Amino acid sequence: MNRRLLPLLTRTGHRRSGTHCRYKCGDACDRPVRNRSDNPTFREVVSGTVSRRSVLGAGLVLGASGALAACGAPGAPAAPPSSAAPVPPAPGLGFTAVPPNTADAVTVPPGYAQQVLIRWGDPVVTGAPTFDVANQTAAAQAQQFGFNNDFLAVVPIPGDPTRALLVANHEYTTEPFMHPGYDAKAPTPEQIAIGMAAHGMSVVAVSLDASSGRPTGVLQDPLNRRVTATTPFRLAGPVAGDPLVRTSADPEGRTVLGTLNNCAGGTTPWSTVLSGEENIDQYFANGKAVADPVLKARYERLGLDGEASERLWETADPRFDLLREPNEAHRFGWVVELDPFDPAAPPVKHTALGRFKHEGATVRTMPDGTTVAYMGDDERFEYAYKFVSSAKVRPGTAPADRAFNRTLLDQGTLFVATFTGGPTEGGGSGGRGEWRPLVESLPDGTARSFVPGFSGTEVLLFTRQAADVVGATKMDRPEDVEPHPVTGAVYMALTNNDERGVEPGAPGPDAANPRADNTNGQVVELVEDGSDPTARTFAWSLLLVCGDPAAADTYYAGFAKDQVSPISCPDNLAFDPTHGHLWISTDGNALDANDGLFAVSLAGADRGRVKQFLSVPTGAETCGPVLMRNCAMVSVQHPGEADDASIDRPKSHWPDGGSSPARPAVVVVWRSDGGAFGT
Repeated sequence: MNRRLLPLLTRTGHRRSGTHCRYKCGDACDRPVRNRSDNPTFREVVSGTVSRRSVLGAGLVLGASGALAACGAPGAPAAPPSSAAPVPPAPGLGFTAVPPNTADAVTVPPGYAQQVLIRWGDPVVTGAPTFDVANQTAAAQAQQFGFNNDFLAVVPIPGDPTRALLVANHEYTTEPFMHPGYDAKAPTPEQIAIGMAAHGMSVVAVSLDASSGRPTGVLQDPLNRRVTATTPFRLAGPVAGDPLVRTSADPEGRTVLGTLNNCAGGTTPWSTVLSGEENIDQYFANGKAVADPVLKARYERLGLDGEASERLWETADPRFDLLREPNEAHRFGWVVELDPFDPAAPPVKHTALGRFKHEGATVRTMPDGTTVAYMGDDERFEYAYKFVSSAKVRPGTAPADRAFNRTLLDQGTLFVATFTGGPTEGGGSGGRGEWRPLVESLPDGTARSFVPGFSGTEVLLFTRQAADVVGATKMDRPEDVEPHPVTGAVYMALTNNDERGVEPGAPGPDAANPRADNTNGQVVELVEDGSDPTARTFAWSLLLVCGDPAAADTYYAGFAKDQVSPISCPDNLAFDPTHGHLWISTDGNALDANDGLFAVSLAGADRGRVKQFLSVPTGAETCGPVLMRNCAMVSVQHPGEADDASIDRPKSHWPDGGSSPARPAVVVVWRSDGGAFGT
């Protein structure tokens, strides 16, 4: 077998291990940059129009923040405060910040309590066996909570204030941390089947505290459900049935087995959950050997150009071998919709939202029922997208209304973002942007392309190439893209891009990306014209340029940097329902500390204040934050993951302690005295 084994080395400037990179994303950062188009990068379009002084001063953020005030934010920002005059924290930010640390624990502020709600292997489906790490089976895992939980959603059960449904993504498996004695060169068929069963999603009923409403325990319930890499999914939208998604097992091209690498997601007003399929390329083998030049180019643009896969699933299931099933990979890389209230209904893959490495999809619905979904393509120099539905939400809760609403993401127009530098309408320094149309998915199931040389279905299947053609702006790993539920401003987490200014001829630092080898990332704020999510144009500004506050190249919306917590590698975003603060979870902290969850004030005198609320254990990543009125909930993903570690050589025993194996888990945090959350 001609199999390339990547070295287990931690990439310079990153705290993530080589093991992590191999199993989570197929070592994307050490592979060639996939976007070799000549489109301008984000830094190139603003270079020369916005000075470095403006980004490190107070000006760049004012244009969008002024627009925020105009569309309902609680007060316009004040001038940047002096470090000699500390600014009292806004309501909801009164907790004591957690200092950076490397503890093998979830660390929370004084006065707060925490509880593990559910962990890898805990029973989900009624009758599931108790977890036994030494005696795992695929049949058991398919009934138990999956591995490496990421996105979380809490969906209320109508008419029942004592229960809710927790929906979790299971992004990927790290087999050396699952199976004692694991041999990566020769996994057993059962280990492969366990890995498939540990991917996907979980739906779990949880009990709610009678007074605070916070989740307190997991219930056995008929709605509980596991979705895995072998669960039937329905393809919906214009690509369904297309010849390029037909396979020997599915000659009609309408039913796909499984979902893979589910990262972030979102919830809909009709109480379903969206999930993004991200690094799907790493599961497919032998793309490098494909001879057809057109197919090979399409594969390469999405990273499907390897030899043997890391997990060797192709040895157990031929659909993961691109030489045997060349269309199977076209059936992954979509946004998935799951109805947690109907365990019998197959989840749906919405092809009208395009195919790329989806971090997730978050929605905003207008008063007239138009629904807009925002999406990021999580890879270096990739793009940000939005989809605007043509049909309108039906407000009823009857089965017919909910069934109709589940078709809204099959009809509408997909756009990609471009950014230009210059003044904003608010008068400050910043820039303008445009959403350029790519394709319209029509009610009759067809698609109308706006991209020369592409059919409608080709735009949807090969969205990156289509976005290249229309001149989309290259971004630094767009991850979560979230609209504020009150102001409508859109926040985009750009995690990092260590290719910037590193190789000879590579783009160097500038105002929007103010450092070479960008290991810390930034957060961009977009204000669409008229606060209308259907608008084609917007203002943009930098909210945060992340990193050590003591470093000259960081920026915290003009707020005094000696009054903030250091933050690195922003990933998932959320908003608290009481005060509207932005909450950020991090992935890959490059500041020699564990990842964490951070709160950020968006308005008023302390706009730009960042406070760390919690940190996660050694080797772990903070994912899927959910902010409820009286608690916060996070996924603790891959605790103890390090190159010199495994389940046989543990670096962590979180969450159970003793000699137990480390287990990814969901944690709830609340005020121990029952007081207001955030104080």
